[in-house]
Amino acid sequence: FCSLWIRRWQQSTGSAIDYLPSQDESVASRFPEITQEQFDSSVQLVESDGQVYGGAQAVFRALATNPGHRLPNRLYEASTAFAKATEAAYCVVSNHRNWFLGMTRCLWGSQVDRPGHVLSRWIFLRLLGLIYLAAFLSLWSQIDGLVGQHGILPADRFMAALRQQYDAGGIGLDRFRLVPTLAWLGASDGFLHWQCAAGAALSVLLVVGIAPAPCLALLWLLYLSLATVTRTFLGFQWDNLLLEAGFLAILLAPWRLWPRRSRTTPPSRLAVLLLQVLLFKLMFSSGCVKLASGDSSWRNLTALSFHYQTQPLPTWLAWYANQLPMGLHKFSCAGMFGIELLAPFLVFAPRRPRLLGCGLLALLQLLILLTGNYAFFNWLTLALIVAVLDDWTLNRILPHRLARRLSHLLGNGRDPGAGEARWQRRTTVLVAVVVVPIPLLQISFSWGASYRWLAPAEAAVAWLQPFRTVSGYGLFAVMTTERREIIVEGSDDGVSWLPYEFKDKPGDIQRRPTFVAPHQPRLDWQMWFAALGDYRENRWFVHFCLRLLQGSPEVLALLEKNPF
Repeated sequence: FCSLWIRRWQQSTGSAIDYLPSQDESVASRFPEITQEQFDSSVQLVESDGQVYGGAQAVFRALATNPGHRLPNRLYEASTAFAKATEAAYCVVSNHRNWFLGMTRCLWGSQVDRPGHVLSRWIFLRLLGLIYLAAFLSLWSQIDGLVGQHGILPADRFMAALRQQYDAGGIGLDRFRLVPTLAWLGASDGFLHWQCAAGAALSVLLVVGIAPAPCLALLWLLYLSLATVTRTFLGFQWDNLLLEAGFLAILLAPWRLWPRRSRTTPPSRLAVLLLQVLLFKLMFSSGCVKLASGDSSWRNLTALSFHYQTQPLPTWLAWYANQLPMGLHKFSCAGMFGIELLAPFLVFAPRRPRLLGCGLLALLQLLILLTGNYAFFNWLTLALIVAVLDDWTLNRILPHRLARRLSHLLGNGRDPGAGEARWQRRTTVLVAVVVVPIPLLQISFSWGASYRWLAPAEAAVAWLQPFRTVSGYGLFAVMTTERREIIVEGSDDGVSWLPYEFKDKPGDIQRRPTFVAPHQPRLDWQMWFAALGDYRENRWFVHFCLRLLQGSPEVLALLEKNPF
């Protein structure tokens, strides 16, 4: 037990502390001021001035040689209550080492080394690059019909109206916060295409590993710019999640033009914690909103009995899932609540419980992938799961040959220089102070909590809202129990009417649903939402019909075919 944890401490203190086993005969003669009873009862720290400390104080003073582990020692010196409590806890552990050895094996496995995230960061950044690439290419193929000059909601007219409104209202530079988009420089079709192309190119650079942090910063800016000007068509939760994960990834990535084995710095532990908080918020909020909504179908566990056929874009496997007996639907629903409400807490646990929690979360995402098309939502969640796993765990999950090659390629990373570490730490701490408390506020808001003392926090969330990097999550808070479809038909004589078929949205009942994720047909998705309301709540639908009357080639390209 002692040997396991001493190796862990050695990783934190480095060469600042020399470690010797008290069982060595030379140790007792070298330090006669320490009795055998003291050696047997607790660890002893002998400092260079001859001062001797034991127990919890020795542990805290030794770890304090690492600048990142000074807080416990400061608390020990400042608080008598803290000192007494930690010494009592140390005695309990010391007197029951065999029991705590069993607990250590159960929670950490055979190794309790400090969790490294060099390999997990390498994989996560490349997965994120592929997701960014899919997002930009998917939007690029549709952007003319969605917000082009002859599209459904032209971006140039939107920006012209905003410019006129803000000029009349005397709004100056704050317009760039209220509407954060590069379209202030221009909203032509060519400039929209340029942003999509630049995003795709930067995504490839991120996958290759060239200038990861600068690429991530530019990718975040470009996607935020397009999401802002595209409005309702890029207003989905996975768009917000991509922006939030992409922003946090900037803090995780190495600030190097071409990170190599000898120059790669280990990722900040605080940056990894921020991704853990994001994954926790995403999954736990998803369970909370379902219960907080008061929807009876969630509470009586019948929601999945109609979810597979009423979801926006089901896959053909959803038909088979829909045929399952009610008992299995209820069991699946209960299992989903168990995963969404309990497994997220395991993300912060030691290695083995964390692996269990991440495995359950990954299983849920894979099942959703098989039965529904939710763009890159599930893929991005799986990437976040990879990001919170440590290298030791990944080395045992990945195929042995691949893990060995990646470990050889990446090495263990080097310690960052003082200036680099200080800059990264301060930036990450600043972001953490803002970001970490917000998930708790958002979860409390989902339950309808409203307190006067939370008003400043609510104001801060509202101020940051346009940047879409501190978003709330939770799909299907209220379950749709029946499927409604808008069928758009046209006629050139007022007598014979022909339907406009969509590429991926269910329409012709003889055509089975398809797999389209991570691509998202944005118009098809909006048609599902439009069917839940009327045209007054979906003004874009009126513009869509107008473009069909005009025969706009850009809008017609979003459909399966033009019946005329």
